[in-house]
Amino acid sequence: MDEALHQHGRARRADRPGVILLVTLVVLVILSTLGYTLCVQVAARRHRDQYIIDYCVARNACTSGLKYALASIGTLQVQLISRPNEPDFSDVFALPESEYQKILQQIAAQRAADGNLVPEDLTPGAVDRDSLKKAAPQSGEKKAPGKKTKAKATKKGLGKKAASDLSKNSSQPGEVNEVGDVNDSAPTWGTPAGTTSVQIRGPYGLPWPLVTEPMKFEIGTAKVTIEVEDENAKYPLGWAMLADEKRRPVAVVGWTTFCEWMGYTPGEISQMNDDLAKIAKTKPFKTEFKQETENVEPPASARSKITRPTSGASSMVVRRTVSKKPLTVEEQIDRQDKEYAKLLHSSLINRDLLSRPSVASDTRKECALKYLGLWATRRVNINSAPRQVLEAALTFGSAADAPKIAQEIIQLRRKTPVADVNGLKQSLPRYAGALDDCRTFITAQSTVYTIRVTAVSGVARVTALAAVSKEGDKVQPIAIISD
Repeated sequence: MDEALHQHGRARRADRPGVILLVTLVVLVILSTLGYTLCVQVAARRHRDQYIIDYCVARNACTSGLKYALASIGTLQVQLISRPNEPDFSDVFALPESEYQKILQQIAAQRAADGNLVPEDLTPGAVDRDSLKKAAPQSGEKKAPGKKTKAKATKKGLGKKAASDLSKNSSQPGEVNEVGDVNDSAPTWGTPAGTTSVQIRGPYGLPWPLVTEPMKFEIGTAKVTIEVEDENAKYPLGWAMLADEKRRPVAVVGWTTFCEWMGYTPGEISQMNDDLAKIAKTKPFKTEFKQETENVEPPASARSKITRPTSGASSMVVRRTVSKKPLTVEEQIDRQDKEYAKLLHSSLINRDLLSRPSVASDTRKECALKYLGLWATRRVNINSAPRQVLEAALTFGSAADAPKIAQEIIQLRRKTPVADVNGLKQSLPRYAGALDDCRTFITAQSTVYTIRVTAVSGVARVTALAAVSKEGDKVQPIAIISD
């Protein structure tokens, strides 16, 4: 009996280390879990705080860059170039990726041959200058609607002005009045020459629709990029909501032509037309303006006028005085520009459908939104508009001859940019009547530009867009949108 108790006690003493080890392991697991949870929470909080800091830096840098651009855009000199021996940018939107890359290789080979510098992976040879015409839809053809593809899209100094100049050029509501810490050098917009990557040059020597080399600089830890685009090179979406009832059927034909080029089905076009019709009911789009008058609310002290009763009248008469004020054409245009800038950047527009890629590519994104003007522009620049935009504009002159006229213009502007519409009529006398009919909708010089400012700090990215009207050195901001 004593021996059994003795053995049982020895067994209990032998189990104690195992229990202690088990308890220790449990405690260590709990402590490790608590430590890991604490580290994760601290790291997450640190990332959130760092993102807030990066976002604030990027936001301030973007605001400064936008002020910087608006103050210096008046010094920008835009110049069209001649491209007689190069494929035209006009049909890039319709090229499949294989044909697009083939043309880029031909351009690289030609440049290497001209400069006696032969790349290792390219054999110099003559560029097939008809390849673009063969690859792209021919004049008068339409891209078959209903063919949709998916694509991976990759997106790829100004001088400091006085505070008074900044206030003058940045009078839109909601803007920040301070000027960021930008370089003090004089404004130096980039020039089209000297681009290193192989690309199909646009009307200004850079990929369409850029008018000048993007400007890149740093403000603190933020990297800022400023790009200027030709807004008159795009299809004005306001045309689909014309107030002129006589022109409206032709505008519908032009809008349908544009949508078919971009590969939309009849059902999708009808859906977009319904959305645009809702905007047109609120604010029809005008392209021609006449001087008008508007009612002006009188001061409170003079709103009512009491007339004493005459003999035979039984009571006094209260008359309300209303004054009228002349409304100039410039004021009407400015008012429409601002109103449509809000409407076309609102949720009333189906941006998901318009931004759907129409070309499958890992290096470029082709979609309708890229070619749409959303700043209430009224004219298209025949020197810088691609084929689908050019045809839609020329439809106002002749729907049947629009593809032929567009092809003629594309061939002319490659050699020498068109100086004015009158000169174009002399070059194309057989289409003079059609050009006269669409004169209200076309121009040879761009006057509306989009400024895109992107600031990146850490993982934070901020973008701001501004549209300006520029005639000579006179710059008038239209609207500013910031994400």
